[in-house]
Order: sequence, then C-alpha cells, then structure tokens
Amino acid sequence: MKRIALLPEGTVSHEAIRYLIGDTPYELLFYKYIAEVFQAVDKGKADYSVIPIENTIDGSVSLHMDWVVHEVDIQMQAEWVYPSIQNLIGYRSEFTNDRGELDLSKVVKIMSHPVALPQCKEFIQTTAAQAELESAGSTAEAVEIVKHNPGKGWTALGTKLAASKHGLDILASKVTDHDNNFTRFVLIGHQPISLPRKPEGQRTSILVTPPQDFPGALHQVLSAFAWRRLNLSRIESRPTKKQLGNYYFYIEILESLDSILLPAAFAEIEALGCHVRILGSYPSYKYVEAAIEPILEEQ
Repeated sequence: MKRIALLPEGTVSHEAIRYLIGDTPYELLFYKYIAEVFQAVDKGKADYSVIPIENTIDGSVSLHMDWVVHEVDIQMQAEWVYPSIQNLIGYRSEFTNDRGELDLSKVVKIMSHPVALPQCKEFIQTTAAQAELESAGSTAEAVEIVKHNPGKGWTALGTKLAASKHGLDILASKVTDHDNNFTRFVLIGHQPISLPRKPEGQRTSILVTPPQDFPGALHQVLSAFAWRRLNLSRIESRPTKKQLGNYYFYIEILESLDSILLPAAFAEIEALGCHVRILGSYPSYKYVEAAIEPILEEQ
C-alpha cells in the first residue's frame, strides 16, 4: 500500500487529501512539522507528501515553496484546491447559560494555528472579543489541547474532522471571515500517482534562473511563452539565497510537457543563458463542493 505523509490528523491537509483520494486505499502518515512531511519522501518513509503552497487570503506559502526549491528534489505529481473551513470547537456544556442557550461570552481562550487566527478575526471580534488568543503548532493540536483541558473555557479553531476525532462540539460553524478561503495543495513524490477522479487539465511548474546582470530578463522569458500562446497561471520571484539581489522566477504553465510547444519554449529560454528546472508536470483537479460532504460528516 502506498504511503502519504501530511500534517497532523484533523488538519485541513487531512481533509484535503481524503477529498482527493476518495476511497483509494493509501496509508496516511501524520507528522507534526512540515519539515518532517518533506523528509518523509526524501528519506523513503513515504511515497508522497501533501504540501500546502498557496492560500486565497495569505497568498504563497513561501516557507513550503523554499523547501520544494532548496531542500529537496521531489517532483510535483498532482495539485488541487480545498476550502480552509475553520469552526469554533469546545465543550458545549461550558458555554451554555441558565436557559440552555449557547453563550460565547463565556469563552476564556481561543487557540489555533497562527495563520488560522487572523483568518477568523472578524468572527472573534464580534462574537468573543473578550477571549485570549493563543497560537498552536496546528489547528489539530489546538483542538487536542482543548480536549485535555475541560472546565477552563478554552476553545479552538479547527476542522470538523478534528472535533469528531476528539469528541468535542462545534460551537460555531464556518467562522472564517472570507467564504472564498481556499488552499492550494500539491502532492509531491518520485512517481506519478493514479487517482480515481478525472483531472480538469494539466499544469507544469518550472524555475527560471537568469544569469547575473541580465537586463530585461523577465520580459524575454515571458516572450518565449507569449508568442507561442502558452497560458501562464502564476509568476513569482523568490531570492536564490546565494547573493543579495539574485532571484529566480517560479512559473506555472497551463500545459503538459507532452506539448510540442513547451519544450521549445524552454530551449529558447535556455538559449538566453537562463537555467530552467522542471519541478513537475502534473494533473490539476477541480474542486467539487458536493464531494466534501461525506468527509465532513464521517464519524
């Protein structure tokens, strides 16, 4: 059975991979830190790793992209988006008034991952402004801490999956300030993966590193794609970490390497003196809202 490494059980990463693979039998390996998730494939402990790389609200996850570029040499094998749905979780009995109604003014502390807390800022300010905010290593860790501290008025922002796992109640559902809060994930590994659902299309990710002191580098690189009518979905510059002022360009193309045009574009870019590194050419899976309900309702 193939093994997939990811962040802790009950995180959005956990929900996201279950959404992607459906009933396909894979062994899920949970790790506390993203470095361990990357290293699981690099050291042969897992066949694939689940990596969040972009978010609607916060943009690129730079730390994770730097791992892909600088720390490991593992190809992207699939990509998909999944909603980052946070819920207020705790023991309902701690937050009911004499009439049996939910009273969130009783909340003493709200815990979650430092990215999730600001994504729920408006909800916190309007519903439980009195609560102390505390960061945790992950949303799942925050829920587990609440589980082991009953009677203190502590709550967590996390997934329904985590609440179900730890036997806690959903005090408020979908508390993220923006309804369109999606996270983009990639599955990295050394071999292509077979998945039950049909992809929406193909995507290829590359790094282009121009030579030093190359005026008009980005313009000339983009021209190689433009005149061939190759559609780019993302362009981002990141430091090479070798010298101040040196950058590479991370580029995503809505095309497969099987295309005749794409290798020709790479050859033109390399003729300019640039280095092209292919990070992966992989299927892109469309988000289907109805497909998440069995995941959220399970257990």
